[in-house]
Amino acid sequence: MAYRRGPQEPIPEEETVVWSCTNEDCSCWMRDAFSTEEKTVCPICKSEMEKETRVLPVIS
Repeated sequence: MAYRRGPQEPIPEEETVVWSCTNEDCSCWMRDAFSTEEKTVCPICKSEMEKETRVLPVIS
C-alpha cells in the first residue's frame, strides 16, 4: 500500500560561489561562505582548490 503526502514544495535554489578541488580524482567542494581563507586547500586530498559557481539549495 502506498501513502502520498501531497505535492512537495520546490526547494529554492540560487547561484552560489563554491571552492572546488582541482584534483580530478577528488570530488570535494565547499561553499565560499564556509571558508575562512582566501586560498583554500582541500580537506580530503590536500590539493589546491579554485572558485566556481554552482546552483545550490538556499541555506537560511
